[in-house]
Amino acid sequence: MPLPAFRLPAPLARLGARLPQLPPTLALVGALNLALDRILPRDDLQPLTGKRLQLNVTDAGLSLRYGFGARGFHPRFDRAPADLTLSATLRDYLALALREDDPDTLFFSRRLVMEGDTELGLLVKNTLDAVDWDALAARLHPATYLRPRTAASA
Repeated sequence: MPLPAFRLPAPLARLGARLPQLPPTLALVGALNLALDRILPRDDLQPLTGKRLQLNVTDAGLSLRYGFGARGFHPRFDRAPADLTLSATLRDYLALALREDDPDTLFFSRRLVMEGDTELGLLVKNTLDAVDWDALAARLHPATYLRPRTAASA
């Protein structure tokens, strides 16, 4: 079932911009770190080391600043300009995650805006394109966790 078209109400974006950005940033870096080495190959991400990254969820008023280092992804607390900023609505990020839309489609329709170091942007795009989403979905399927435990797996 395709994701319905939606946009969060403007008052939510105004509120989101006034709230602390650390909790959603911690959720983002936590999710990225869970994916690191499982579906996101660490070696491919080395060019991100020391770079300032920013993910804007435009209709939620979120501006999540983070970086990548030897220990994985981490929040960034400085106010220096980001090396790469990606901006889109929540619906468009969900469409990317669900593989309903690809980054090129969103980029060329101006629903995904990339600012800054385009080489880093291409790295992020190519890394996302290389993820085997079907294998990940199979690993995350509820049946995987609901299998009866046997003596060998206990």
